[in-house]
Amino acid sequence: QVQLVESGGGLVQAGGSLRLSCAASGSTSRSYAMAWFRQAPGQEREFVAANRQIGATYYADSVRGRFSISRDNAKSTVYLQMNSLKPEDTAVYYCAATNGNSYSSGWYRTKENYNYWGQGTGVTVSS
Repeated sequence: QVQLVESGGGLVQAGGSLRLSCAASGSTSRSYAMAWFRQAPGQEREFVAANRQIGATYYADSVRGRFSISRDNAKSTVYLQMNSLKPEDTAVYYCAATNGNSYSSGWYRTKENYNYWGQGTGVTVSS
């Protein structure tokens, strides 16, 4: 069992930066992969970024080069550094974790493969 607690959401101007945090309890960040998904109003939840147990990272094409996922294993915390934010980044961002693993990078982009979810934190980017 894993509990995820998110923080860091808020309002930011286009072109600005924001860092989201996700603290995990009940396990350590080394024992499972963690990811960020987001859901805009009226849209389906979509993959943003993932950090595997071994440290490999994956990004959605829409955020590649702007967002960076990282983890602090000592704090069992995963971060999402968001730079050059655009209005289309506006969404509720969810932290997710899974104790599964796969050789396929696509597996980590699939929301159904995650066992645990945070409550979500809102990010609004104004134009």
